[in-house]
Amino acid sequence: MSDDDDELAELRAQRAAKTGQITLSSMRQRLDNARAPGLEAASLDANDDLDADAERHQALLINGANGHAQPMAEAPEGEDISIGPALLTEEDELVGPPMPPETGDGDDGDAWDGRGLGEADEQEDPYRLPVTSEIALEGQGKYVASLDVDHSGSRVIAGSRDYSVRLFDFNGMKSDMKSFRRIEPFDGHPVHAVSWSPSGDAFLAVTGAAKIKVLDRDGTERGESVQGDMYIRDQKNTKGHVSPCTYGHWHPTDRYTGLTSSEDGTVRVWDTWNVVQKTVIKPTLPKPGRISVSMARYNHDGHLIVAGLNNGTIQCWDIRGKFGASAAIGQVLPPKAQMQAKQDWRYVSGGGQVLHEAHTKDCEITSLAFSKDNNTLLSRAADDTLKVWDMRKFKAPVHVWEDLPAMHPTTQAGYSPDECLILTGISAGRDGSGGALAFFDAQSKRLVRRIGMPSSVVAVQWHAKLNQIFVGTGDKKSGCVRVLYDTTWSTRGVVQTVGRKPRGKNPFDFQAPLVIHNPHALPMYREDRPHGKRKREKDRMDPIKSQAPERGSAAQLKPGTGGTIGSTGGTLLTQYILKNQGMLRNPAEEDIRASILRHADAEGDQFSTFTRAYAKTQPERIFAEEEKDEEGSDKEG
Repeated sequence: MSDDDDELAELRAQRAAKTGQITLSSMRQRLDNARAPGLEAASLDANDDLDADAERHQALLINGANGHAQPMAEAPEGEDISIGPALLTEEDELVGPPMPPETGDGDDGDAWDGRGLGEADEQEDPYRLPVTSEIALEGQGKYVASLDVDHSGSRVIAGSRDYSVRLFDFNGMKSDMKSFRRIEPFDGHPVHAVSWSPSGDAFLAVTGAAKIKVLDRDGTERGESVQGDMYIRDQKNTKGHVSPCTYGHWHPTDRYTGLTSSEDGTVRVWDTWNVVQKTVIKPTLPKPGRISVSMARYNHDGHLIVAGLNNGTIQCWDIRGKFGASAAIGQVLPPKAQMQAKQDWRYVSGGGQVLHEAHTKDCEITSLAFSKDNNTLLSRAADDTLKVWDMRKFKAPVHVWEDLPAMHPTTQAGYSPDECLILTGISAGRDGSGGALAFFDAQSKRLVRRIGMPSSVVAVQWHAKLNQIFVGTGDKKSGCVRVLYDTTWSTRGVVQTVGRKPRGKNPFDFQAPLVIHNPHALPMYREDRPHGKRKREKDRMDPIKSQAPERGSAAQLKPGTGGTIGSTGGTLLTQYILKNQGMLRNPAEEDIRASILRHADAEGDQFSTFTRAYAKTQPERIFAEEEKDEEGSDKEG
C-alpha cells in the first residue's frame, strides 16, 4: 500500500471512532470481549482462517468488478468458503450507509446525526427552537395587537392598532411578503382580536366598537352583530354588548360558535352563522358594580371558558350540558323596541371556579392559555408577571415569573406544540431598550432563551404544522409580523415564499395617476373639475369653448343646409310634383291675413256665418231696444 492509502485508511478510522460507525475491526473487538477467557486460544486460529477467506472473497469481488472473471479456487480439505458479500477490512469502505459530505472543518468535532444538527448543536439548543432565521411581513401603521394562523398554515391574519386587518397568503405570496388584502372592520376603532374558525373558512374580528364582524376567508363581510340598548341596566336583557369589546375567540371545534368579552362586564357566546348571541355570562364580582372583562377564551376542546377581569380576577366555567337559564324568565318588561324579538338566549350569573386577586388588584389580565390536558393555566397580566396555575388546586400559583414588562393590553403568552416550553412577549422599555420573546422550560421553570426584538412583542403564536413562530411587534408609529423559522426543521409557510422573486418593473409599464377629489378644499387649493348642466349648456353656445368647426360658406345657405334644421329645398321628386300642382306650399311664403279673409262673405259681413239660419224667416235684423237706467229715472223723479 502507498502512503496515500495509509493516510486514507487512518482518516477513515478516525472518522469511524468519532461517529461510532461499525467496522470489521470493531466487530471483532466486541466479539473478543464477549468471549469466555478459556476460548481465547481456540479463537486465534479461527480468526486467521477468517482473514484468509476474507482476502480471497475480496480479490474475487475486485477482479469481477474490473471485468476479469476469475475461477473460484477449490476449498482445501477441512475448510469452507462462505458465499455472500465480501468481508471488508478496516482499510476499505465502512460498513453502513455512506457519510454525508462535511460542510465545515474536519477537526471541529461536530458529528452529523442525520437531522441537520451535530452533537455540539444539540448540546447548545436541545429544544431545537426554530429561530435560526427571521423575516418580517408587510408592515402596518402601529403595533400588531393580535394575529392568528389557520389550521392548515396557509393564511395569516394580523390585526393592528391602526384600525386595519391584513391577510397574508403563503401560497401566493412572493418574497416581498406583501398582504393580498387590507380591510378596516370598523372605522376609527383599533383591532383587539382576530380568530380563525376551526374550518378556516371565516374569521372573527373584534375591535373597540360594541359590535363584532364575521368575515370570510377572503375578507368579505358575512355578518355584523347588533349593539345592545345602553339604557337597559340589566345586561341579560340586551341583544349585544353596550360597551367596547376587548377580546374574542372562535370555538376550537364548533364552526358556528364564538365568544367575546367587553367593558360592559359580560362574556357573550355568539351564533356566528346568524351573528346573534346565544348566552350572556356575567362573572362573579366581590361587590356590586360593573368591572370590565379584559380577556376570555375557550380551552383546547371547547368545554371550558375562562375570563380575566380588570381587577385581577380569573373565573372559569364548564359549559358542558345545560348551561345557564333562559333570559326570558323573570324579566322586567323592557321597552317596546326590545320586545320586537323574543329573548331566546340564555343567561349565566356567577358560578364556576373563581379566584379573586389572582394578579395585582386593578390590573388587567392580558392573556390566558390552557394546556392540552386542561389542568394547567397560564395567565399574563399588566403587573409584569406570568403565572402558572393548577386548575385542580386553583388557589395559589404553581410558579411566578416577574419583571416581564407588559405595556400593551393584549400581550400574549402560550405553549409550544409539545408543551415543553412556555413563550411570552416582553414590551420595550421607556429607556429605549427593545422588546424580547422569552422562552421558559415548563418543567424546570427556568429561562431557556431570550430573543431580542427592535420593538415591543405583543402577539405570539407557535404553529405546530409549520414549526414557525409568529410574533406581532411594533410601537405607536409602526409595526409588523415577524416570523421565526429554521430552514431544516420548518416546513412550508414563509420557507416556500422566500425563494419567490416578485415581478420586476418594466420601462413600458403604465399606471393611471390616482386622482383625489376634495369637495371642501379651499379655493386656492381647489382643482378645476367639470361644472353643472347649465354651465355646460352655456359653453355649448360659445363656438370657441365648444371648439365648433368653422362653417365657411355654409352660413350663406338656406335653412336645412349647413347643419341647420329645415326642408330639403324640393330635391325629392314627390315634393317637386306636389309643389307644381299647388298642393305643396312653402309655409314661409304663405300670407296669413289672406288666408283668414278667404273665409269672409262677399259683403264682408262677419256675422253671416252665425245668422245664416235666420236669412229667410227674419231677413231684417231686429235688435233689442235700449233700456233706460232705473237709477237715472229715480233721480229725475
